Amino acid sequence: MTHELKKIIETYLKSRKRPQNAVLATVVALEGSSYRKPGVRMLVFENGQMIGAVSGGCVEKEVFRQALTVFRDGIPKIMTYDGRYRLGCEGILYIVIEPFQPSDVFLGVFFKAIKDRSEFQIAAYYQKKEGPKSGAGTIFEFKDSRFALHPTNQIDPDLEVYTDRLKPCFKLVIIGAEHDAVQLCLLAGLLGWEVTIVAHPSEDKQISDFPGAYEIITPFPEDLDCAGIDMQTAVILMTHSYVKDLQYLIALQKSRHAYMGILGPQKRREKLLNEFLEFCPEVTDAFFASMYGPAGLNIGAETPQEIALSILSEILAVINQKSPIFLRDKEGGIHS
Repeated sequence: MTHELKKIIETYLKSRKRPQNAVLATVVALEGSSYRKPGVRMLVFENGQMIGAVSGGCVEKEVFRQALTVFRDGIPKIMTYDGRYRLGCEGILYIVIEPFQPSDVFLGVFFKAIKDRSEFQIAAYYQKKEGPKSGAGTIFEFKDSRFALHPTNQIDPDLEVYTDRLKPCFKLVIIGAEHDAVQLCLLAGLLGWEVTIVAHPSEDKQISDFPGAYEIITPFPEDLDCAGIDMQTAVILMTHSYVKDLQYLIALQKSRHAYMGILGPQKRREKLLNEFLEFCPEVTDAFFASMYGPAGLNIGAETPQEIALSILSEILAVINQKSPIFLRDKEGGIHS
């Protein structure tokens, strides 16, 4: 959910050109089931503009209505939303609504943490009782600093607290720049992933060719920098050139990643890996364990868009440690 928070704060930063009051709404507790879980957040402006969501769309109007007193008085409040008779989710949400006015120092530290791919913690203080509550609100805790979201809000440490450890934004490195890479980039961008396109220098490609991309780099394979690849990163090889795939795979031999996908049929994969082992005989077992080829789930995908969906679905299954099944065949709750 780091990417959702990043978007919230980026939007707030842009809004300061035309100042208006804003509040942050955070789901801090849940009894029963709901569309979204504790830790989801949305930013609400006084003009009714909303960024993010705390449900499937039914709760947001009530959040804005409840936020009117926070806009007026500047005092955080707790709201509850009983979805048992309205949402069909059989759950009660507890939501903290607080003034949102982060300092410039906080903004600098936050965006540095995002850029450096550093983890940080959020603690939201609340009580399970509706109404205004001074002392409720959120504390951001970085490596060497901590911040409240409003300079005058004194957090009450004796309240209940929901804590959330946020990892770096998930990253997808797409090695390849053909039409199917464009579709994969577009869908991954919709998921909020930071997408890096790796295009060979011989290709005339610009970032504008890849909607949703965070950046495009054009190194020769031997110059590929793997420093930014970590366990919050998926890599997909899809250059459509056997030689280039092999060269980039060799460059990736010491990288640590959550997933690596290889586009193409099994015979091509076996040939590629056998030749890769001739160049890199000491590659670790963990490197091979993270490798998936042919990339994607078997959902009958044929078009570039469907193949992109298949690949992204497999990546989600891998990083969430799930075995894909039909939800109708799953015993227990959806998220259990």
